[in-house]
Amino acid sequence: MATEQPVQKQSRNGKKPVTIPKGVTVAVDGTKLTVKGGKGEVVRTIRPEVAIEQNEGVATVAPAPNSGKAGTQFQGLTRALLQNMVTGVSEGYKLSLDFRGVGYRAEFNNGVLKMTVGLSHQPEISIPSVVAVRVEQIDMAGTKFPRVHLESVDKDLLGQVAAHIRSQRPPEPYKGKGVRYTGEKIREKAGKSGKK
Repeated sequence: MATEQPVQKQSRNGKKPVTIPKGVTVAVDGTKLTVKGGKGEVVRTIRPEVAIEQNEGVATVAPAPNSGKAGTQFQGLTRALLQNMVTGVSEGYKLSLDFRGVGYRAEFNNGVLKMTVGLSHQPEISIPSVVAVRVEQIDMAGTKFPRVHLESVDKDLLGQVAAHIRSQRPPEPYKGKGVRYTGEKIREKAGKSGKK
């Protein structure tokens, strides 16, 4: 009498299908996942414990046979990464940073972002070619400051580049000077008051 194989447990979020828009192709070669679209191409290495299947414009992620608990654990992560890749190549991702401070400047040339942010040196950050950069001068109620726009098909890389730029001069809590994400609220502290 043949013993029945135990049913592989699936992640609740991981088993949700990912819709593949027109013009987007998903290719899996072993553990190499390639997603191409109108905005570009993203390549990732996926875990061997999961398998990606496609059927009529929909991709699903499932635990690989005999992958055990690891297959369920990596199913949700892989599905989220696949969704981010599909969105990236079809719509792209955008992030903006505001340089708030007297004399703060940003200049982008030949793949390098030069920052003047009140330090003794001028930070220079090399930006990967898959991240597009545009510097805009903002005038908000008479206050002028540079805003750096970043755009990429790779959500993770975009977040890393933005975080690295912000880390050069994070906003300080008293006057809010520094580099902040556009729309980021800075909880400002009250300065020390002199003795009465």
